[in-house]
Parts: sequence; structure tokens; C-alpha cells
Amino acid sequence: MHNTKQRILDLVAEYHRENSEKEFVPGTSPLLASGAVLAEQDRVGLVEAALEMRIAAGTSSQRFERRFARYFGLRKAHLTNSGSSANLLALSALTSPQLQDRRLVPGDEVITAAAGFPTTVNPILQNGLVPVFVDVELGTYNTTPDRVAAAIGPRTRAIMLAHSLGNPFEVRAMAELAEQHDLFLIEDNCDAVGSRYEGKLTGTFGDLATVSFYPAHHITMGEGGCVLTDNLALARLVESMRDWGRDCWCEPGEDDKCLKRFDQQLGTLPPGYDHKYIFSHVGYNLKSTDLQAALGLAQLDRVDDFGSARRRNWSRMRAALDGVPGLLLPEPTPGADPSWFGFVLTVLPEATYSRRELVAFLESRKIHTRRFFGGNLTRHPAYLDTGHRVHGELTNSDILTESTFWVGVYPGLSVEMIDYIIESITEFAVRRSPAAAMS
Repeated sequence: MHNTKQRILDLVAEYHRENSEKEFVPGTSPLLASGAVLAEQDRVGLVEAALEMRIAAGTSSQRFERRFARYFGLRKAHLTNSGSSANLLALSALTSPQLQDRRLVPGDEVITAAAGFPTTVNPILQNGLVPVFVDVELGTYNTTPDRVAAAIGPRTRAIMLAHSLGNPFEVRAMAELAEQHDLFLIEDNCDAVGSRYEGKLTGTFGDLATVSFYPAHHITMGEGGCVLTDNLALARLVESMRDWGRDCWCEPGEDDKCLKRFDQQLGTLPPGYDHKYIFSHVGYNLKSTDLQAALGLAQLDRVDDFGSARRRNWSRMRAALDGVPGLLLPEPTPGADPSWFGFVLTVLPEATYSRRELVAFLESRKIHTRRFFGGNLTRHPAYLDTGHRVHGELTNSDILTESTFWVGVYPGLSVEMIDYIIESITEFAVRRSPAAAMS
């Protein structure tokens, strides 16, 4: 049987080598804004897990959780079926009655950025809490500690922010602000795995952090996510809510690991009720599978290489586009070393062209573009009638809604591809400049 399995895996590796090389043809080959970079070991690892029929969470999931937590230097990582679920679990854990006076209850406020992806905001509303929206800065595309501090009110209990496009917000100051006001801090680290602030990995400053393993992100499981924390009490709440809300912490298939399976009395249940079927939270089933984790383990081996490629591509583009007319170029937050998710551009008001025109030109050359996610989320139909508070003006969030987009820097883009993107942006912007029009 072992020989048969190895023959299959050898054939899978051969298949990958035969089907992985594709020539880049400028203007014909699509240049994606993001995507998975899958190698031979990824395909082999995934097929091996399938051959073993590890179709639920099991040994691969446990190995990944341990390795991923170790990568961040944190105590606990809990895999989920998506980054969106990770955000939901992170915030839902803060509503647990087990937190007693620190528990978030309906009507409490959570400060977040107005500009971003909805899954940073949705868990606030889904838990009956009130999002407090603040503006961001153009250039870094993050909000600031000053803006957040000014938005704190008598019912503010938490801060939940994303590191925008891999660029860390001022997370140390934000963590100090949270501690000063006795607030929880959740880092949405979905776009920023491998990013550092003042030499420390993002995702390690807050009470909880979240990660996504969707193909667009730094490493992938196809679908999947993770909640990270150094706080064992919070980790236990996340695990309970992920696993149906049950009180028992035994893995599926384990029995009586605590040696108290039939010796407990909780709620108004009869004494000795089977602990595997006692529920302490109104939870979910948001677990991942070993198939996903097997792919994640292979990807995790290359997380730092992926980050280096992202930095290389971003830096090459930033240097080459410096001085191109009509564009505001991105800037890393001072003290940050981002593992960039994308290269974000804002077309300035004085430009002789619009964002729409530049995007249309790039798309005509098969260069894929993306908007700054939802832009100003308060303008979307989903949020018009929700209970929320806005602190200050959302001027920059409105500007980026109209004038901002980004292109890819992910590791699947070679230097040749990045240079083609640079050449295309430069050609369009220079051709439309006043100097070109006069010549």
C-alpha cells in the first residue's frame, strides 16, 4: 500500500511540473491583482491528505495551529472555515458571559475604520453592538490613534481595525490607547501576515487577531481563517464558539480527556450529564478541515519567501512610479515594514485623467485592478439603516471611494510583469499630462 501511495504522489508531482510553466505575453496574459502561488509540494500535500481521507479537522489541523501560533510567538491559534468567520469569532468571544463585567453587551460601541472590507464591521452589527466609524489617512490608508481617541465615548468597549492592504496601522500606540481606556483591541490581520511594526509581527499587539487563507492572501488553504491570541481565557472562548458553543474541550473522537466527563453539573442539567453535550455559549460550527490544513502546512513553509516577493514587487513599483503626474503614491506607516497586499493608487484632483479612465486603460491591457474594497462603507445599502455612529468627517474615505484603486504585487507576479504594469501606468499618465498635450 505504501508503494502505491508513493507512486501516486510521484505522479502528482510530475503532473504539476508538466502543467505549471506558462509564458508571459504582455497585453495577453492576465496579470491578477491577487492569487494563490501553488507549488509542487502544495499539490502533493493536498492529494496525500485526500488519500488518507482526512476529511474533517484532525492531525493536520492541529499541526498547523501549533506551527502558526509558534510563527507569531503566541500561545493559541484556532483554525476556522474563513477569515470572515475568524472575525466573527474574535468579536463574539468578547460577548461571553464568562468575561463578567468586561463582557460586551448589545448597545456597546466598537470603533472601526469607515473605509475597508465589510467583514471587519459585520461582526459588530451581528452581535448587536454599535460600530463607530472614523476616517483614514490617504497614503497609508489607515486610521490614526488620535482619530480613535477622539471617538471614544462612554459606551466604547473595543477597537477593531484592519492593517490596510498589509500596511500596519500605528498598532503599538493603538494598543496603549486600548489599555489606557480598558478597551479590547482586535487586529484584523487578514491582509498583513508577515508585516511588522517596530520590528514586531502584526497580529501580536492586540487581545485577538484574525487571519484569512483565501487564495488572495499571503498563504492559502483555498478557504480558511484563523484566530490568534496569547490570552488562554479568550482562546477557550473562541474554541467554544467555533465548536457549536460546547463547554467540553476534547477534540472530536476524544473521550474523557479531562477525566471529568460524567462528573460535572452545569446550568440546570442533572449532575453527571455528558460533558461532550453541555453547551456554555450560543455558538457555531466554523471549523476547517484537514484537507485545508494540509495545503496550509505546505504554504507556511514559504510564508517568509512570499513576503520578500511582495516587498520586492512593491518597492520596484514605488520607485519607478515616483513623480508620475496625477497620482498619490502609497506610503508605509512610519515604523512599519509591510508585507504588502497590493499597490494602492489615488488619482489626484488636479490630474488630467480620472480613476475610471486609468483603470479602463489598465484593464484593456489585461492588468487587473481592484477598488479599495468597499470604500466608505457607510454609503452602502447594507449599512444605511443600521445603528452606527460616525465621529468626525469621512472626507478621505469619500475621496478613496471615488478615486482610489490598487494593482497586484503578489508573488505570482514576476519582475517582468511588474515592469509591464509600471510601463502601462506611466505611459497613460504621461500621455495625458499637460506637457504631453502641449508637445
